[in-house]
Amino acid sequence: MKTQTYVLNMGPQHPSTHGVFRIILELDGEVVVKATSVPGYLHRGIEKLAEARTYTQVIPYTDRMDYLASMLMNWGYVAAVEKLMGVEVPERAEYIRVIVGELSRIASHLVAVGTYSVDIGGFTGFLYCFRDRERVLDLLEMVSGSRMTFSYFRIGGVADDLPPEFFPPLQKFLKDLPSLCDEYDGLITGNEIFQARTKYVGIITPEMGIKYSLSGPVLRGSGIPYDLRKVRPYGVYDRFDFEVPVGKNGDCFDRFVCRIKEIRQSARIIQQAIEGLPEGPIMAKVPKVIKPPAGEAYAEIESSKGILGCYVVSDGSTKPYRVHFRRPSFINLGYLDELLVGWKIADVIAILGSLDIVLGEVDC
Repeated sequence: MKTQTYVLNMGPQHPSTHGVFRIILELDGEVVVKATSVPGYLHRGIEKLAEARTYTQVIPYTDRMDYLASMLMNWGYVAAVEKLMGVEVPERAEYIRVIVGELSRIASHLVAVGTYSVDIGGFTGFLYCFRDRERVLDLLEMVSGSRMTFSYFRIGGVADDLPPEFFPPLQKFLKDLPSLCDEYDGLITGNEIFQARTKYVGIITPEMGIKYSLSGPVLRGSGIPYDLRKVRPYGVYDRFDFEVPVGKNGDCFDRFVCRIKEIRQSARIIQQAIEGLPEGPIMAKVPKVIKPPAGEAYAEIESSKGILGCYVVSDGSTKPYRVHFRRPSFINLGYLDELLVGWKIADVIAILGSLDIVLGEVDC
Protein backbone atom coordinates (compact mmCIF):
# COMPACT_ATOMS: atom_id res chain seq x y z
CA MET A 1 0.00 0.00 0.00
CA LYS A 2 1.34 3.41 -0.93
CA THR A 3 1.85 5.80 1.98
CA GLN A 4 0.73 9.41 1.86
CA THR A 5 3.50 11.95 1.42
CA TYR A 6 3.69 15.13 3.46
CA VAL A 7 5.42 18.50 3.08
CA LEU A 8 8.07 19.79 5.48
CA ASN A 9 9.60 23.26 5.37
CA MET A 10 13.29 23.24 6.26
CA GLY A 11 14.24 26.87 6.85
CA PRO A 12 14.39 29.76 6.34
CA GLN A 13 15.22 29.90 10.08
CA HIS A 14 16.88 26.48 10.31
CA PRO A 15 20.50 26.84 11.58
CA SER A 16 21.79 24.13 9.25
CA THR A 17 20.74 26.07 6.15
CA HIS A 18 23.62 28.48 6.96
CA GLY A 19 21.47 31.56 6.62
CA VAL A 20 17.94 32.33 5.50
CA PHE A 21 17.56 29.53 2.94
CA ARG A 22 14.41 27.44 2.62
CA ILE A 23 13.92 23.97 1.19
CA ILE A 24 10.38 22.62 0.74
CA LEU A 25 10.68 18.86 1.22
CA GLU A 26 8.02 16.38 0.14
CA LEU A 27 8.63 13.28 2.23
CA ASP A 28 7.55 9.66 2.26
CA GLY A 29 8.28 8.83 5.88
CA GLU A 30 11.83 10.16 6.19
CA VAL A 31 12.75 9.75 2.53
CA VAL A 32 12.81 12.80 0.25
CA VAL A 33 10.46 12.39 -2.72
CA LYS A 34 10.79 15.96 -4.00
CA ALA A 35 12.81 19.01 -2.95
CA THR A 36 12.24 22.64 -3.93
CA SER A 37 14.87 25.26 -3.07
CA VAL A 38 13.59 28.73 -2.21
CA PRO A 39 16.38 31.33 -2.14
CA GLY A 40 15.91 35.11 -2.06
CA TYR A 41 15.31 35.87 1.63
CA LEU A 42 18.58 37.83 1.80
CA HIS A 43 18.25 39.65 -1.53
CA ARG A 44 19.43 43.25 -1.19
CA GLY A 45 19.66 44.26 -4.86
CA ILE A 46 23.44 44.73 -4.92
CA GLU A 47 23.60 44.60 -8.73
CA LYS A 48 20.93 47.30 -9.02
CA LEU A 49 22.53 49.44 -6.30
CA ALA A 50 25.79 49.35 -8.28
CA GLU A 51 24.11 51.25 -11.13
CA ALA A 52 23.69 54.28 -8.83
CA ARG A 53 27.25 54.23 -7.41
CA THR A 54 30.62 55.19 -8.86
CA TYR A 55 32.93 52.34 -9.85
CA THR A 56 34.94 52.65 -6.63
CA GLN A 57 31.83 52.91 -4.43
CA VAL A 58 30.71 49.46 -5.61
CA ILE A 59 33.68 47.74 -3.90
CA PRO A 60 32.18 47.76 -0.34
CA TYR A 61 29.00 46.15 -1.71
CA THR A 62 30.99 43.16 -2.95
CA ASP A 63 32.16 42.56 0.65
CA ARG A 64 28.55 41.85 1.54
CA MET A 65 28.18 39.03 -0.99
CA ASP A 66 30.40 36.21 0.26
CA TYR A 67 31.15 37.91 3.57
CA LEU A 68 33.29 34.92 4.62
CA ALA A 69 35.76 35.56 1.76
CA SER A 70 35.35 39.29 1.15
CA MET A 71 38.82 39.81 -0.33
CA LEU A 72 38.02 37.40 -3.15
CA MET A 73 34.72 39.17 -3.86
CA ASN A 74 36.62 42.48 -4.14
CA TRP A 75 39.07 40.85 -6.54
CA GLY A 76 36.40 39.53 -8.90
CA TYR A 77 34.83 42.96 -9.30
CA VAL A 78 38.00 45.07 -9.66
CA ALA A 79 39.42 42.55 -12.15
CA ALA A 80 36.46 43.19 -14.47
CA VAL A 81 36.77 47.00 -14.22
CA GLU A 82 40.55 46.80 -14.78
CA LYS A 83 39.93 44.69 -17.88
CA LEU A 84 37.40 47.26 -19.11
CA MET A 85 39.89 50.10 -18.60
CA GLY A 86 42.97 48.22 -19.80
CA VAL A 87 44.76 48.84 -16.48
CA GLU A 88 47.96 46.95 -15.71
CA VAL A 89 48.25 46.20 -11.99
CA PRO A 90 51.76 46.66 -10.48
CA GLU A 91 53.62 43.45 -9.58
CA ARG A 92 53.79 44.16 -5.86
CA ALA A 93 50.03 44.73 -5.76
CA GLU A 94 49.48 41.42 -7.59
CA TYR A 95 51.55 39.56 -4.99
CA ILE A 96 49.75 41.29 -2.13
CA ARG A 97 46.42 40.32 -3.71
CA VAL A 98 47.53 36.68 -3.77
CA ILE A 99 48.60 36.77 -0.10
CA VAL A 100 45.38 38.36 1.23
CA GLY A 101 43.21 36.40 -1.22
CA GLU A 102 44.61 33.05 -0.08
CA LEU A 103 44.29 34.06 3.57
CA SER A 104 40.64 34.84 2.84
CA ARG A 105 40.27 31.42 1.20
CA ILE A 106 41.73 29.76 4.32
CA ALA A 107 39.35 31.72 6.59
CA SER A 108 36.38 30.71 4.43
CA HIS A 109 37.37 27.02 4.38
CA LEU A 110 37.83 27.04 8.16
CA VAL A 111 34.22 28.20 8.53
CA ALA A 112 33.14 25.47 6.08
CA VAL A 113 35.02 22.74 7.93
CA GLY A 114 33.97 23.92 11.41
CA THR A 115 30.28 24.44 10.67
CA TYR A 116 30.09 21.15 8.77
CA SER A 117 31.37 19.42 11.90
CA VAL A 118 28.45 20.97 13.83
CA ASP A 119 25.98 19.98 11.09
CA ILE A 120 27.02 16.34 11.46
CA GLY A 121 26.91 16.54 15.26
CA GLY A 122 30.48 17.26 16.42
CA PHE A 123 30.78 20.60 18.24
CA THR A 124 34.50 20.42 19.15
CA GLY A 125 35.69 20.63 15.53
CA PHE A 126 33.82 23.92 15.19
CA LEU A 127 35.75 25.40 18.14
CA TYR A 128 39.12 24.29 16.74
CA CYS A 129 38.45 25.84 13.33
CA PHE A 130 37.15 29.13 14.71
CA ARG A 131 40.11 29.33 17.09
CA ASP A 132 42.45 29.26 14.10
CA ARG A 133 40.28 31.49 11.91
CA GLU A 134 40.71 34.25 14.51
CA ARG A 135 44.44 34.26 13.71
CA VAL A 136 43.68 34.78 10.01
CA LEU A 137 41.25 37.60 10.78
CA ASP A 138 43.91 39.22 13.01
CA LEU A 139 46.26 39.26 10.01
CA LEU A 140 43.65 40.68 7.63
CA GLU A 141 42.74 43.31 10.22
CA MET A 142 46.37 44.46 10.28
CA VAL A 143 46.18 45.02 6.53
CA SER A 144 42.71 46.50 6.10
CA GLY A 145 41.51 47.65 9.52
CA SER A 146 38.49 45.34 9.33
CA ARG A 147 37.83 41.73 10.29
CA MET A 148 35.07 40.84 7.87
CA THR A 149 34.15 43.45 5.25
CA PHE A 150 37.59 44.57 4.13
CA SER A 151 37.07 46.81 1.05
CA TYR A 152 40.83 46.46 0.58
CA PHE A 153 41.13 46.05 -3.18
CA ARG A 154 41.15 49.08 -5.44
CA ILE A 155 40.77 49.48 -9.18
CA GLY A 156 44.44 49.29 -10.21
CA GLY A 157 45.89 47.77 -7.03
CA VAL A 158 45.26 47.68 -3.28
CA ALA A 159 44.38 50.34 -0.69
CA ASP A 160 47.54 50.11 1.42
CA ASP A 161 50.88 48.29 1.61
CA LEU A 162 51.47 45.38 3.97
CA PRO A 163 52.73 46.71 7.34
CA PRO A 164 56.07 45.35 8.68
CA GLU A 165 54.34 43.87 11.76
CA PHE A 166 52.20 41.72 9.44
CA PHE A 167 54.95 39.27 8.45
CA PRO A 168 56.10 37.68 11.78
CA PRO A 169 52.61 36.47 12.84
CA LEU A 170 51.92 35.37 9.25
CA GLN A 171 55.09 33.24 9.19
CA LYS A 172 54.18 31.78 12.58
CA PHE A 173 50.69 30.92 11.34
CA LEU A 174 52.04 29.27 8.16
CA LYS A 175 54.45 27.23 10.29
CA ASP A 176 51.62 26.06 12.58
CA LEU A 177 49.04 25.42 9.85
CA PRO A 178 50.11 21.87 8.78
CA SER A 179 49.79 20.62 12.37
CA LEU A 180 46.45 22.43 12.73
CA CYS A 181 45.15 20.65 9.61
CA ASP A 182 46.39 17.37 11.12
CA GLU A 183 44.24 18.19 14.15
CA TYR A 184 41.14 18.66 11.97
CA ASP A 185 41.88 15.38 10.19
CA GLY A 186 42.35 13.53 13.48
CA LEU A 187 39.30 15.03 15.15
CA ILE A 188 36.79 15.22 12.27
CA THR A 189 37.96 13.49 9.06
CA GLY A 190 39.02 10.28 10.82
CA ASN A 191 35.94 10.08 13.03
CA GLU A 192 33.97 6.96 12.13
CA ILE A 193 30.58 8.55 12.87
CA PHE A 194 31.48 11.48 10.61
CA GLN A 195 32.56 9.06 7.87
CA ALA A 196 29.36 7.02 8.21
CA ARG A 197 27.29 10.20 7.77
CA THR A 198 29.24 11.54 4.76
CA LYS A 199 30.82 8.69 2.76
CA TYR A 200 28.81 7.66 -0.33
CA VAL A 201 26.15 10.24 0.58
CA GLY A 202 25.07 12.91 -1.93
CA ILE A 203 27.19 11.63 -4.80
CA ILE A 204 27.72 14.09 -7.68
CA THR A 205 29.08 12.35 -10.78
CA PRO A 206 31.65 14.19 -12.93
CA GLU A 207 29.10 14.28 -15.78
CA MET A 208 26.43 15.95 -13.63
CA GLY A 209 28.98 18.36 -12.17
CA ILE A 210 29.86 19.58 -15.66
CA LYS A 211 26.24 19.56 -16.84
CA TYR A 212 25.18 21.86 -13.99
CA SER A 213 28.26 24.15 -14.29
CA LEU A 214 29.37 23.36 -10.74
CA SER A 215 32.74 24.71 -9.64
CA GLY A 216 35.12 24.92 -6.69
CA PRO A 217 35.47 22.06 -4.16
CA VAL A 218 31.98 20.86 -5.13
CA LEU A 219 33.23 20.01 -8.65
CA ARG A 220 36.75 19.00 -7.65
CA GLY A 221 35.31 16.59 -5.08
CA SER A 222 33.94 14.66 -8.07
CA GLY A 223 37.45 14.16 -9.44
CA ILE A 224 37.63 17.02 -11.96
CA PRO A 225 40.82 19.09 -11.38
CA TYR A 226 39.31 22.36 -12.65
CA ASP A 227 40.77 25.36 -10.83
CA LEU A 228 41.03 28.72 -12.61
CA ARG A 229 44.32 29.43 -10.87
CA LYS A 230 45.76 26.49 -12.86
CA VAL A 231 43.55 26.28 -15.94
CA ARG A 232 43.42 30.02 -16.77
CA PRO A 233 45.85 31.71 -14.37
CA TYR A 234 45.08 35.34 -13.52
CA GLY A 235 47.25 37.79 -11.58
CA VAL A 236 50.58 36.06 -10.89
CA TYR A 237 49.25 32.57 -10.11
CA ASP A 238 51.23 31.06 -13.00
CA ARG A 239 54.40 31.70 -10.96
CA PHE A 240 53.45 29.49 -8.03
CA ASP A 241 53.84 25.76 -7.52
CA PHE A 242 50.76 24.16 -5.97
CA GLU A 243 48.45 21.19 -6.46
CA VAL A 244 44.71 21.00 -7.12
CA PRO A 245 43.14 18.54 -4.62
CA VAL A 246 40.45 16.28 -6.06
CA GLY A 247 38.14 13.59 -4.70
CA LYS A 248 37.32 10.11 -6.01
CA ASN A 249 33.66 9.42 -5.26
CA GLY A 250 32.06 12.87 -5.48
CA ASP A 251 30.36 12.40 -2.10
CA CYS A 252 30.01 14.70 0.92
CA PHE A 253 33.18 13.29 2.44
CA ASP A 254 35.31 14.06 -0.63
CA ARG A 255 34.03 17.64 -0.80
CA PHE A 256 34.94 18.10 2.86
CA VAL A 257 38.42 16.60 2.48
CA CYS A 258 39.10 18.78 -0.59
CA ARG A 259 38.65 21.91 1.53
CA ILE A 260 41.16 20.82 4.17
CA LYS A 261 43.65 19.94 1.44
CA GLU A 262 43.07 23.33 -0.19
CA ILE A 263 43.95 25.04 3.10
CA ARG A 264 47.34 23.31 2.95
CA GLN A 265 47.84 24.38 -0.68
CA SER A 266 46.89 28.00 0.08
CA ALA A 267 49.62 28.03 2.72
CA ARG A 268 52.12 26.87 0.07
CA ILE A 269 51.06 29.66 -2.27
CA ILE A 270 51.31 32.33 0.46
CA GLN A 271 54.79 31.18 1.44
CA GLN A 272 55.99 31.45 -2.17
CA ALA A 273 54.32 34.87 -2.54
CA ILE A 274 56.11 36.19 0.57
CA GLU A 275 59.46 34.94 -0.70
CA GLY A 276 58.92 36.46 -4.15
CA LEU A 277 57.28 39.73 -3.02
CA PRO A 278 58.88 42.48 -5.15
CA GLU A 279 59.41 46.13 -4.25
CA GLY A 280 57.48 48.81 -6.09
CA PRO A 281 54.17 50.68 -6.19
CA ILE A 282 50.90 49.16 -4.96
CA MET A 283 48.64 51.16 -7.28
CA ALA A 284 48.57 51.68 -11.03
CA LYS A 285 48.21 55.21 -12.36
CA VAL A 286 44.44 55.50 -12.59
CA PRO A 287 42.47 58.77 -12.67
CA LYS A 288 40.82 59.95 -9.46
CA VAL A 289 37.46 59.98 -11.24
CA ILE A 290 37.10 56.63 -12.99
CA LYS A 291 35.27 56.80 -16.33
CA PRO A 292 35.92 53.63 -18.35
CA PRO A 293 35.28 53.85 -22.09
CA ALA A 294 31.89 52.62 -23.30
CA GLY A 295 32.00 48.85 -23.63
CA GLU A 296 31.76 45.65 -21.62
CA ALA A 297 34.12 43.25 -19.83
CA TYR A 298 33.87 39.94 -18.02
CA ALA A 299 36.45 38.61 -15.57
CA GLU A 300 36.60 35.44 -13.48
CA ILE A 301 38.53 34.40 -10.41
CA GLU A 302 38.62 31.22 -8.30
CA SER A 303 36.87 32.08 -5.05
CA SER A 304 36.64 29.75 -2.04
CA LYS A 305 33.22 28.49 -3.23
CA GLY A 306 34.06 28.20 -6.96
CA ILE A 307 34.23 30.43 -10.00
CA LEU A 308 33.21 34.02 -9.30
CA GLY A 309 32.51 35.96 -12.49
CA CYS A 310 31.81 39.66 -12.86
CA TYR A 311 30.29 41.29 -15.95
CA VAL A 312 30.48 45.08 -16.18
CA VAL A 313 28.91 47.30 -18.86
CA SER A 314 30.05 50.92 -19.21
CA ASP A 315 28.23 53.74 -21.02
CA GLY A 316 31.22 56.05 -20.61
CA SER A 317 29.93 57.71 -17.43
CA THR A 318 31.28 57.58 -13.86
CA LYS A 319 28.78 54.87 -12.90
CA PRO A 320 28.38 51.33 -14.27
CA TYR A 321 25.48 50.89 -16.68
CA ARG A 322 25.15 47.25 -15.55
CA VAL A 323 26.94 44.91 -13.14
CA HIS A 324 26.21 41.21 -12.92
CA PHE A 325 27.90 38.54 -10.82
CA ARG A 326 28.21 34.84 -11.54
CA ARG A 327 27.94 33.60 -7.97
CA PRO A 328 29.37 30.12 -7.40
CA SER A 329 27.14 29.27 -4.40
CA PHE A 330 24.03 30.14 -6.43
CA ILE A 331 25.15 28.02 -9.40
CA ASN A 332 26.16 25.11 -7.13
CA LEU A 333 22.66 25.11 -5.59
CA GLY A 334 21.18 24.43 -9.04
CA TYR A 335 21.66 20.68 -8.66
CA LEU A 336 20.43 20.47 -5.05
CA ASP A 337 16.75 19.69 -5.77
CA GLU A 338 17.70 16.70 -7.90
CA LEU A 339 20.53 15.63 -5.59
CA LEU A 340 18.36 15.35 -2.46
CA VAL A 341 15.78 12.94 -3.91
CA GLY A 342 15.99 9.48 -2.37
CA TRP A 343 17.95 10.54 0.73
CA LYS A 344 16.68 10.81 4.30
CA ILE A 345 16.11 14.03 6.28
CA ALA A 346 19.40 13.63 8.17
CA ASP A 347 21.22 13.31 4.85
CA VAL A 348 19.66 16.55 3.61
CA ILE A 349 21.68 18.40 6.27
CA ALA A 350 24.88 16.58 5.29
CA ILE A 351 24.38 17.21 1.56
CA LEU A 352 23.49 20.91 1.86
CA GLY A 353 26.37 21.53 4.28
CA SER A 354 28.83 19.86 1.89
CA LEU A 355 28.03 22.49 -0.78
CA ASP A 356 29.27 25.27 1.57
CA ILE A 357 26.89 27.98 0.43
CA VAL A 358 26.79 31.52 1.79
CA LEU A 359 23.47 33.28 1.43
CA GLY A 360 24.82 36.79 0.96
CA GLU A 361 26.32 35.58 -2.29
CA VAL A 362 23.39 33.32 -3.31
CA ASP A 363 20.79 36.07 -2.96
CA CYS A 364 23.11 39.03 -3.73
